[in-house]
Amino acid sequence: MKIGLYFGTFNPIHVGHLTIANHLAEHSDLDQVWFVVTPQSPFKKKSSLLDNYQRLEMVYRATKDYAKLKSSDIEFGLKQPNYTIDTLTYLFEKFPEHEFALIMGEDNLKSFHKWKNYELILENHSIYVYPRISEGTIETQFDNHPKIHKVDAPIMQLSSTFIRKEIKDGKNIKPMLPEHVWEYLDEMNFYR
Repeated sequence: MKIGLYFGTFNPIHVGHLTIANHLAEHSDLDQVWFVVTPQSPFKKKSSLLDNYQRLEMVYRATKDYAKLKSSDIEFGLKQPNYTIDTLTYLFEKFPEHEFALIMGEDNLKSFHKWKNYELILENHSIYVYPRISEGTIETQFDNHPKIHKVDAPIMQLSSTFIRKEIKDGKNIKPMLPEHVWEYLDEMNFYR
């Protein structure tokens, strides 16, 4: 099985995340997309970042009705600070029957050459890149790279930062969130 790993804090997960993941699950050779919830670094205390398990719960609620989308807490048990290469190594050992690929926005590809062991990641894993409007240029070494697949997914300008601000300002953001996520946020009074 070929699995796309979509890493993020998902603070909160929103319809933009779901749209991109579902697009990749339906329009690429990926069999599933796993939302890998990034744990809060013990070295960085960010008050707006919800607890790891609260964010995992939101991702679970957002994806539970989609057969090809899954929530994952795989990084919660790994040593912090964690690097993508470490997660990929762990997944390869735990699930040798699966092939893992990375999903990232074009903005992340622009800084990918700064990632720890990025050459090793590219040697062993495909990368699916969805469009993002952002500054800067992509390294020429990544142009026409056989392991980098640019995906014609919808461009989503929605961000979790914007949603948190809107909630704090008392705005109605219900259309921006999957229904189960909205209900959980509302019930728990998050970001207010």
